[in-house]
Amino acid sequence: MIEIEFDEEIRRAAPGLRVIVLEANVRNSHTPDEFWNLLGDLAADIRSRYALGMVNRRPAIAATRAAYKALGKEPNRYRPSAEALCRRAVKGMELYRITSLVDIINYISMYTGYSIGGFDADRVEGKVLRLGRGQAGEPFEGIGRGMLNIEGLPVYRDSAGGIGTPTSDNERTKISEDTRRLLMIVNMYATETPEDETIELSTRLLHTFADASNITVRTFTP
Repeated sequence: MIEIEFDEEIRRAAPGLRVIVLEANVRNSHTPDEFWNLLGDLAADIRSRYALGMVNRRPAIAATRAAYKALGKEPNRYRPSAEALCRRAVKGMELYRITSLVDIINYISMYTGYSIGGFDADRVEGKVLRLGRGQAGEPFEGIGRGMLNIEGLPVYRDSAGGIGTPTSDNERTKISEDTRRLLMIVNMYATETPEDETIELSTRLLHTFADASNITVRTFTP
């Protein structure tokens, strides 16, 4: 199982951080219509409850942005993924339909306000991830974004380099249709949705729509 370690810069910038690490055997597939409709309902609910200028005031999103600022990153240029998804919903823009695993993670992120990393566990190098501050010139190929400037972003690194930030995950370890072992990391920079509710929602959706089995869940703090 994956262990999480924290650099001192993260401890100072985000002392209240809690990280949920979920690992599971899964089956990835085309997103079924039943779940896609649930995601559409959630987007509509978010659109009904938030004006565009209110999205970044959600406690989990605001705390993630505060960690960015403490590490030297401008969050309006590199928005946390939960914020970007919720803004898209509020604007009435259709969400991208990718695969069941990716869309489940996007649902959980929008529901909870937490930015979530989703990885093919078999592509992660080693058994320890270290969360630290992105460095100038550090190579990082964001999914669908090309080379991303991660200086000042919180970044998880395996033994081969960066794999994920709250803004974007890395192409090297991304979920694909061939993914059979999921690593999901929920970044709780402040509590908005209770931890037990987040875990229950995650395991239920993964069971129902990704045939998840052998699920393990652990929580780490700096």
